[in-house]
This record gives sequence, structure tokens and C-alpha cells, in this order.
Amino acid sequence: MSKARRQHRITRLLEEHAVTSQSQLAELLEAEEITATQATVSRDLDDLGAIKVRVSGGETIYAIPELPMDRIAPEDHLRRVMGDWVADLGHSGNLVVLRTPPGSAHVVASALDRAGIPEVLGTVAGDDTLMVVAVEGVAGADLARRLSDLAGL
Repeated sequence: MSKARRQHRITRLLEEHAVTSQSQLAELLEAEEITATQATVSRDLDDLGAIKVRVSGGETIYAIPELPMDRIAPEDHLRRVMGDWVADLGHSGNLVVLRTPPGSAHVVASALDRAGIPEVLGTVAGDDTLMVVAVEGVAGADLARRLSDLAGL
């Protein structure tokens, strides 16, 4: 299983279960026939930005916070997301289409939306494809070159 798919499943598991430890998360993954060591789970949680939050009763569980839309994602984070998850891209008019592994398009779209790139009007994400809309006056080809550079393609 790819890193992107495993991390996507971890995100879902954290939404569906009150996960209190990395070993519990590894067990939940194992129950779904996804083998991951504690070290891998730890790196995945770090990559996803997971934090421990206190819930009623005083217990702490893992959660992935949503970043406010006005918070700008650092460029190194955007480069990492783009480099890890963008497999291909194309353009037409003022649009750029990015291809990702299944279940990963929303992660790339969210990072782009938060990055504050002035040429990006917004994104629309499906499962493994996302569309990036360039602002008026910016050609899709120009934005595609910039995004390709960020992704290391």
C-alpha cells in the first residue's frame, strides 16, 4: 500500500475512532490488513499534522486539526505535499489538472488553497484528480509550470 493511501486511511480511522495511542492506531490498521510499524505510524501522524486533544472524561486522543482558511501554509509544506502526492499535471485555458494517488486529491487541494498563491483562484478536488483555477489574466500553462516546479516534475 502506498504512503498516500495509508495516510488517507489513518485520517479516516482518526475520524471514526477515539485513538489514544500509536499502537492502537497500528492495531486498527492491521485489522484492515494494512501493516505499519510504530515508527511508520509516528511519521504518518507527524506528516498529517495530527495532535493530541483532550476529550470529555480527560482522555487524550489523536486528531487532525483543520487549518483556518486565513492561515497560510508554509511553502516547504506545500512543496512536500506536492512532491509526495502529485503524479502528473496538465493544463487548458486558465485551468490546471493535477493527478494524485486515489484518495489524495483533497490533501493537495487543501494545501494549495491555504498556500496563498496569488495566481490560484481556487481548487476543486475529486478522489484522485483536482482542478486548479487560475485568476483572470493568468494562463493555465504559466500556473502549470509553477505547480510543476513545486511538485518537482
